[in-house]
Amino acid sequence: MSVKLEELLQMTPEQILQHNERPSGEQLRNKQQTYFEDVEVGDELPKYIYAPTPTHLFRWSAAIENFHRIHYDLDFGLNHDRNPSLLVHGSWKQSVVPQYLKDWTLPGGWPWKAQFEHRAMLVPGDVLIMWGTITGKQEKGGMGLVDLDIGMKTQDGIESMPGSATVALPLRDGPPIPYPFVPPQE
Repeated sequence: MSVKLEELLQMTPEQILQHNERPSGEQLRNKQQTYFEDVEVGDELPKYIYAPTPTHLFRWSAAIENFHRIHYDLDFGLNHDRNPSLLVHGSWKQSVVPQYLKDWTLPGGWPWKAQFEHRAMLVPGDVLIMWGTITGKQEKGGMGLVDLDIGMKTQDGIESMPGSATVALPLRDGPPIPYPFVPPQE
């Protein structure tokens, strides 16, 4: 059962980790469609919970060829740049957003647009909660457009990445969302 974001923020980091709603690959392959009619303004999306480690940061640095030492060389980060620890990559946080939106709209919906800001330094030991809340709905062009507030909070409630997004969900008795996605006319 889903726990509200504000309830999660009252828990210890260890308790928060027990409430990860990130689906497995098998769950995504068998996911039932969320239709426009199934959601209401104020509904919370599942919470994806992450606990990056120095190993995760090193692997991400290597994978994207970002060799800035603040992400994997603790001595350099502490003594040269005076950071509190290794820093979680902004590009990693950016990669979470499209995955989060895609997972929620599968199998027949479409993430349309998203914007967010980086507002806080994140370090290993932080427990990060990717969250979303529905803020608006409208039918347009034979599809349901759903507006969201999104973000990534730390276990301490610090909002590190406030933003917004719009996704397209199919109408229960409507046509499929076009692939490739063609946004409705503004």
